[in-house]
Amino acid sequence: MVSGSLRLGSGPGRGALLAATLASGMAFLDATIVNVALPHLGVSLGASLAGLQWTVNGYMLTLAAFVLLGGSLGDRYGRRRVFVVGVFWFSATSVLCGFALNVEWLIGARVLQGLGAALLVPGSLALIQSSFHPDERGKAIGAWTGLSGVATAAGPFIGGWLIDAISWRAIFFLNVPLALVAVFAAARWVPESRAPRVQRFDVAGALLAATGLAGITYALIQSAGHGLRSLPVALSVAVGVGAAVAFVLLERRRGPAAMLPPSLFASRMFSALNIYTVSIYAALGGLSFFLVVFLQNVAGFSAVGAGASILPTTLLMLAGSSWSGALASRIGPRPQLTVGPLVAAVGLLLLRRIGADANFWTDVLPGTVVFGAGLTLLVAPLTAAVLGAVSDEHSGIASGVNNAAARAGGLLAVAALPLLVGLSGTGYEHPDQLAAGFRGAMAWCAGLLAAGAVLALVLVHPRPGARIAGARAG
Repeated sequence: MVSGSLRLGSGPGRGALLAATLASGMAFLDATIVNVALPHLGVSLGASLAGLQWTVNGYMLTLAAFVLLGGSLGDRYGRRRVFVVGVFWFSATSVLCGFALNVEWLIGARVLQGLGAALLVPGSLALIQSSFHPDERGKAIGAWTGLSGVATAAGPFIGGWLIDAISWRAIFFLNVPLALVAVFAAARWVPESRAPRVQRFDVAGALLAATGLAGITYALIQSAGHGLRSLPVALSVAVGVGAAVAFVLLERRRGPAAMLPPSLFASRMFSALNIYTVSIYAALGGLSFFLVVFLQNVAGFSAVGAGASILPTTLLMLAGSSWSGALASRIGPRPQLTVGPLVAAVGLLLLRRIGADANFWTDVLPGTVVFGAGLTLLVAPLTAAVLGAVSDEHSGIASGVNNAAARAGGLLAVAALPLLVGLSGTGYEHPDQLAAGFRGAMAWCAGLLAAGAVLALVLVHPRPGARIAGARAG
């Protein structure tokens, strides 16, 4: 097989699409299923709220810090090879998660799992881009986006059923058969490819980015129980800020060879859009973390029922992203980047009304539908605006940076929101404390969305007709 020659209607083309979709589906499923499982694994492992936060953030930390490096490794050593390594790594560490005997074990395995995701997430789309004939790439990417969206939508139901019927551990073991099929399909049908020219790896930059995120995240999580003035929190702040400053200085010194080229941020538009992305995805991360825990521990929903609360948002994005992108190409992205967050904020304020006797259809569904409508309005225009803010030669790295910003936003929200609403220890197990914390968190998330709307209104001025890409997956 020759790189760039596959057709979507052929057997090898369908096999390559299967490999990429199954692998990315594992990562996307993980993002939704683990949140649904948090109350169950918390009880099983005797975890505090900080333990639940690290269960989510340990994975997000390494994924956000190393995803750009993972893409570069595929360009240098072979996209199929690095993709397969990432799939094996992800499935092996999923097994470690499933056998966890305590929360510390689980957190460590989740950190390692994030490294595997940093290899396979950029690799799955790179396989399609490099393997399919140029005339077929648009269709292949569209099919990948749609199938990945179906996997994301099905995740809460599959995961919730496994949690209710078997155990939270089953959601991690589910990755093993998916990984085996993905590896077989990649080895059988995906041609190997490499980039003709690859810049030097910025390993030091990736390590500094991870250290900076880890230090700040640790400080935010631990300060809820130990106080802002405690020695461990103060030290972690110093380490996180110091690493972040060192990262900026290193990237400036390396210039074009940097993992995060400073020249990208010469564009005020690009800088503003990434701050916007952090704000919007922080709100999404806060909702995803709090809502499913609240519905199970306060409203008495099953894992399947709590997982279903995420479904309306996913379905609206699947159905409406193409329309939203087409609209932005006619009128420019700023109107939707401004209105979308405000609509989503209304949805979060509606969710604050949920109580212990919540009904899914009358109490939960209206808020999630409105939130999903707002998110649908903004996601495709955001991707288009990010790509339109830089030159074509930097489109790949710009997309990677924006994805990392989205993941960092979710990471920081999960770390900071419990502190801001006064929830710590085993407070998530007590309905009154969790209910108060949930309402406070939704208000903070609505505020983040409103701040994003103001930022878009003031600073986003791209031309109409900017390129429109599909919704960000995962």
